Parts: sequence; structure tokens; C-alpha cells
Amino acid sequence: MRRTGILAVLLALGLGMSGCSQPGTPEKPQVVVTTNILGDVTKEVLGDQVDVTTLMQPNADPHSFEISAQQAALMGSADLVVSNGLGLEEGLQQHLDRAGKAGAPVLAAGEVIAVVPYSSGDAEGAPDPHFWTDPAAMIDVVDAVEAAGRDIEGIDPKRLASSAAAYRDKLHQLDSEMTGAFAGIPKERRALVTNHHVFGYLAKRFDFQVVGAIIPGGTTLAAPSAADLRQLSESIRGAGVRTIFADSSQPDRLVQVLASEAGVNVEVAQLFTESLTGPDGGAPTYLDMMRANTERIVTGLAP
Repeated sequence: MRRTGILAVLLALGLGMSGCSQPGTPEKPQVVVTTNILGDVTKEVLGDQVDVTTLMQPNADPHSFEISAQQAALMGSADLVVSNGLGLEEGLQQHLDRAGKAGAPVLAAGEVIAVVPYSSGDAEGAPDPHFWTDPAAMIDVVDAVEAAGRDIEGIDPKRLASSAAAYRDKLHQLDSEMTGAFAGIPKERRALVTNHHVFGYLAKRFDFQVVGAIIPGGTTLAAPSAADLRQLSESIRGAGVRTIFADSSQPDRLVQVLASEAGVNVEVAQLFTESLTGPDGGAPTYLDMMRANTERIVTGLAP
């Protein structure tokens, strides 16, 4: 009797533990996003109906960040992979290609926006991947993420439509705020010089002139020559530029050298151009990033 009682208790415990190991709710669809800017937007659109994994860490450079083998494998099994699609993630293309061949749906955001080519530098004529500097372009991205989300099994289309519409409204509000803020900058002062070519979309949308960039190309991995710096210095003096903008995640040594080379009183202001920051870094979300940049550009260029 005693042995029988012990066996009964063990059997009951085994059944109970087996029951506890079963998940209480179905696993959410898995979405993998390459850059943290697109990751933030994707989370806003798809909401809590999915688990979003963003590969690029805060304050990283999208041109050079790398991923682990585990993250690469996750891309292949994802219900959706969202990437820039215009060559921004220079070290990830092989993983994106592999994920597509494995059957993962891949949304390349650069394929759903009106592409602006680089207007100067080594990359002149090539597609510019920095479309997030124009909030109107990001509305097109939201539309595409919503459409892709409708194809994910288990997504409630009504909840998806609601979250996408709410974020579109926020982007329209951002666009309106930026338009109003930039209206106070006289046309002759709307001249941008940055550490590398990143503001082509913003310039086209809000009527700025891109005088030049210190790094003569579309990637932060290039390097300027002494001749490049001299030529840009002449352009700065000719355009009467008073402020040069450098990305907050990049050392500003070259920017300081250029400011000195220009031979004029040029200020250096930091912008969030390539990456979001951590919670306390000043640009934890795309909306925060754009509002901070707008304020700093106005401060740097206004009379």
C-alpha cells in the first residue's frame, strides 16, 4: 500500500509538471528588423501582436554593425524581416539574401519610397538610403509594414489598422511641426554641411541646399582627402555657412579640422542622423530623433 501510494503521488506530480510546461498562450509571430530606426517604426505599426527583434543596437553605425550567428539564424525563421534595402546595412546583405532563400518574407523599405539619388560625392547618382530624414517617406514605409503585417498569420487586421493609422497621424503631425519650424530660416541660410551625405531627403522635402559632406560618399566607411577638405572649405566660405552638423555617434575630429580649415567662425552641432539612442540619450524613438534634429538645425541656421 505504501509503495502504491508513493507511485500515485509521483504520477500525479509528473502529470502536473507536464501540464505546467505547456505555454498558456500561443507564441507571437516573430519579426526581425535590421536598423533601430526601422525597428521603432515597425513596433509602432505592428504593436504587441508580434515580437520584434531589432538587430542594430542604439548608437551603432548602420553601415558597419555586425550580427551574431544566432541572430542570422533568427532572420531565416522569422515571419517577417524588415530591412532598409538600399545598401545601408553593408555587412548584412548576405544574411538578408539567405533569409529570403530560407522562405522568410522580406520587406525592403527602400523599395516602397520615392528614392532620392545622391547629388554629389563619390556616390553621386546612386540611391540614397537615408530616407528617414523625410517623415513623408516614412509614411510610405508605414503603409508597407501594415500591408506586410496583414499577411502574418494570427494578426488581427482591425488592431493592425488602428495602430498603423495612429502612427501615421503622428508622422503627419511631425511633418507639420518640421515645416513650421523650418519656415523661420531664411532661404539664404538653408545650407547644410554634414559629416557625410545623410540629408538629401530632408533637403528636398523642406527646401534646403546640401553644400557638401566631409566624407565624400554615402557611407561612413569612406575617408576624405586633403583636396576634398579644401574644396568643401571653399564651398562653406562661399555659402556663408555658420554651422556644420556632425552625427552624434561619430567622432567630430574631422568636422573640427574642417571648421578650422574653412578659416571662418563655424560652429559644430551634433545631430542624431544614423541611429537612435538609449532611453536617456536624447533620441530613443524616431519621433524624438526628428524633433531633436529639427530644433538643432533651426538653432544652428536661424538668424
